[in-house]
Amino acid sequence: MATYVVAGSGTTATALIGNPRRSSSSASHSSSQPALHFPQNRSYRRQTSRTFSPIYASVSASPAPVTKPDDLVGTILSKVTQTDRGVLLTRDEHKSVAEVAQELQRFCVDEPVKCPLIFGEWDVVYCSNPTSPGGGYRSAFGRLFFKTNEMIQVVEAPDIIKNKVSFSLFGFLDGEVSLKGKLNVLDEKWIQVVFEPPELKVGGLDFQYGGESEVKLEITYIDEKIRLGKGSRGSLFVFQRRKP
Repeated sequence: MATYVVAGSGTTATALIGNPRRSSSSASHSSSQPALHFPQNRSYRRQTSRTFSPIYASVSASPAPVTKPDDLVGTILSKVTQTDRGVLLTRDEHKSVAEVAQELQRFCVDEPVKCPLIFGEWDVVYCSNPTSPGGGYRSAFGRLFFKTNEMIQVVEAPDIIKNKVSFSLFGFLDGEVSLKGKLNVLDEKWIQVVFEPPELKVGGLDFQYGGESEVKLEITYIDEKIRLGKGSRGSLFVFQRRKP
């Protein structure tokens, strides 16, 4: 009979096989039973100790930068310059101009209609609705024939407003449309202007046509450089003071 001895340590075991030996006694027959010896196999658990070092984070809340009116004025002028007074802007770009104008409104004086800065000569550099200033001359159809050269508004003390749109007809014939109106103060921000019939000059022709008209405008911001206005139908205007 074979005797098997299994020796092991840890997780590795080796089997040792011995050759069998027989007894020749006739009186008795003894047989040895195979003995299996299993050494105590102890399982050792490796304990791993992990040490965590605390991490300290210091967060300092910085106050949001305060935007100055001069910065906003520069921003809005950069957005409307060389855009044909807003005609070339996309819808998102118009929205961006309106957002800056909304921010500037926070810095407006309390009673802008009484501010002496409203007087002077102004260039109309932007309108959210291209047909608001200039009427049909600034419509999509009108711009095919009339190229706008200048759009000027003059506010004279105490209550006179003059609008002038100069254009080039078919690229070679110069002309202009002008309106003269009377300014009426409605409250601390709103004004009303009643215009006489427009006057058209083209080449050697000079005549009036149409009838009276009126507009209402809210002054939302004014300083030495620009003036912002919003019409009764929501059109946004940006006026830039003309250099002497």
